[in-house]
Amino acid sequence: MLNANLRMDKNTIIGLTLIFALLIGWQWLSAPSKEELAKQKRVRDSLALVEKNAAVPKEAADSLTPIAPAAQALPDSLKTAQLAGAFGPFSLAASGKEELITLENELFKVNLSSKGGKISSVELKNYKKLTEDKKGKPSRSPLLLLEDSKNQFSYFLPVANVPSGGVQTSDLFFTVNKTNNSVVFRADAGDGKYFEQKYSLNPDSYQIDYQIKFEGLNQVLVGNTSKVMLRWQNFLDKIEINTKYERNYASVYYKVADGDPNYCSCTADDAENLGETPIKWVSHTNQFFNSSLIAQSTNFKGGEFKTQLIDIKKEDLKHLSSDIYVPFNGGQSESFDMAFYIGPNEFNRLYAMGDDLQDVIPFGSSIFGSINRWVIRPIFNFLSGFIGSKGIVILMLTFLVKMLVFPLTYRMIHSQSKMGVLKPQLESLKAKFKDDPQQQQVETMKVYREFGVNPLGGCLPMLLQMPIWFALYRFFPAAIEFRQASFLWATDLSSYDVIMRLPYEIPFGFGAHISLFTLLWAVSTLAYTYYNTQHMDFSANPMMKYMQYIMPIFFLGFFNSFASGLTCYLLFSNLINIGQTIATKQFLIDEDKLRDKLEENRKKPKKKGGFQDRLEAALKEQQRVQAQREQDKKNQSKPKK
Repeated sequence: MLNANLRMDKNTIIGLTLIFALLIGWQWLSAPSKEELAKQKRVRDSLALVEKNAAVPKEAADSLTPIAPAAQALPDSLKTAQLAGAFGPFSLAASGKEELITLENELFKVNLSSKGGKISSVELKNYKKLTEDKKGKPSRSPLLLLEDSKNQFSYFLPVANVPSGGVQTSDLFFTVNKTNNSVVFRADAGDGKYFEQKYSLNPDSYQIDYQIKFEGLNQVLVGNTSKVMLRWQNFLDKIEINTKYERNYASVYYKVADGDPNYCSCTADDAENLGETPIKWVSHTNQFFNSSLIAQSTNFKGGEFKTQLIDIKKEDLKHLSSDIYVPFNGGQSESFDMAFYIGPNEFNRLYAMGDDLQDVIPFGSSIFGSINRWVIRPIFNFLSGFIGSKGIVILMLTFLVKMLVFPLTYRMIHSQSKMGVLKPQLESLKAKFKDDPQQQQVETMKVYREFGVNPLGGCLPMLLQMPIWFALYRFFPAAIEFRQASFLWATDLSSYDVIMRLPYEIPFGFGAHISLFTLLWAVSTLAYTYYNTQHMDFSANPMMKYMQYIMPIFFLGFFNSFASGLTCYLLFSNLINIGQTIATKQFLIDEDKLRDKLEENRKKPKKKGGFQDRLEAALKEQQRVQAQREQDKKNQSKPKK
């Protein structure tokens, strides 16, 4: 038994030894050569690069490092394997050569790239970009939109079994089929499956018909896919001379399907996440131009929008970003129709596009925007139809507005004239109660009530004109008709005029220049104020007299860098105001008759409980409280017995 066991152990040891020797020999014989080891290392490095560049769906839309150069260093078989691993069925479209295509009509030239199948730039033929050198010398150059190489317009197609979870169309090379003024870009996914983008230009229009098509991609995309994300990033170029003001008018606008247009903040970084709320259109806007993407038959399936300010010293104006979700129903063959509008903020063209797209023009909201869109703008366009100079149109517009509000202006001047007639009596009260200002105010109110004069009668007409003033404040910097339109010394009525440049910049928005329109407006305002207040009594509120002189000086800094079209309007408005005031007092108001009328009012019985009675009662109560306080102080200062 013992000998048998020993023989078994010996045989086992010999067998194990032979098996081990065979394994060592097999590993030695099958070991790769140095050349094969180097080849494998290149494959691993290339795949690592792909995994590094491929991110999660939200991040994958950012700029990616191209893999084509690394792939080209590989043999064809390994290159194919690499692309298949990174792009799945879209590996056939993952390599190629970029081809540039141009479509154009009478208004613009659209340049497109087969890399990503996107618009690479748009040149507007009827508009120019205006820049100035350090000495203020202007120069014109072609006006381009969507031209920045950092821009992105890419769909993320969720594909299973690829490192990033999907494929970015910006990484694909599309085949090109151009016919007339239309081009079709197609990214092949094999076996008759593809993703397609089609662009078609319309004659005499800034509209581009745009369609995407999913052919057989229900077999390629992840099974539960109900929407495809489009990431649109736009680094806006500086187009206008007044860069600070231009930046304040640039933003992302959007329209919810059943709501009014809205926008991200124009003056600060902002973000809006609408979830899956249906969206009709998204627009990236400059001050006078916009690039808008509009859903046609079906709405977008939600979106997220961001605006990011960029240092004013940098080359770009602002960074706008939109993540838009396109619906996908899982069909064998699906298409989604859209339209681009890439062009100027011309009201009639945008209005014709429908769905309130004209609201990207920053005319203002509420009543002010309505006045601009449906009152001021039509009047301006009517006048421009037979007047060539935009400055003369502003003058005529000012005159029409002043005629429209003249009944209010007349009431204001009439009220001021009443105050002027009563000034001698008010001066006597001032002398009589010079040591008691509160009693002086009470007696002044009695005089106003006795003669039937409303001391606030001149304020109400001014308040009623405020909506027109605020509307015009928004109209001139937003209307593209004033862009690069010259008048007198102003070279661009949509920007500030320059009569003198300063060697330094004055803070609080004043700038490094002097606007002559603003300076003349301030001088005319001071002159008009002086003339208008000669017969007014400010004894009840002396600070009001000085505030009227301080305000024009204060607003010098604000209007100095504002659109010269507005300051030109304000100057014309002051000149017409002065003319209307002088003419009204000379020809329409007879002070003798007015004095007789006031005497008649004095004899009439007075109604109780009116505004002046309440004001007089309030002054008396204030007088009583002040007298009580003074008495309390005297009592406290007396020595205690």
